[in-house]
Parts: sequence; C-alpha cells; structure tokens
Amino acid sequence: MKFVLEVTVDEDAPARDRAGELGRILRYWGGNLHHYALEPGDGSAVYDAAYQEVGAWRVVSS
Repeated sequence: MKFVLEVTVDEDAPARDRAGELGRILRYWGGNLHHYALEPGDGSAVYDAAYQEVGAWRVVSS
C-alpha cells in the first residue's frame, strides 16, 4: 500500500508558523490513525487549526 498526504501551507507565513501548523496536522492525524483501516480507497480531508480544509490523505495500491 501507499499512503499519500498532501497539504497546502501558507507560503506567506513565516517558516516557523508553517512548520508548526504542519506539525500540528501530523500529530492530529497520527493520533487518530487507529480509527482507519488503512486500506486502498481510504482517505479523508485534512484541516488546519482554523478548521479550513488544506489538503487530504489517501491510501492507494502501490
């Protein structure tokens, strides 16, 4: 299987803020990993701290 995570971060934000937001997204997703079967076809939207959709993850066949 292949896990794909795509997130768009604010290019105008300082690098520290971008890294912080991406870290928060990864921690949140990682903490909820047990809720997913992680089989091809699984996926979900990814949201930032302001609950704005900023990307998505998906599982595909490798």
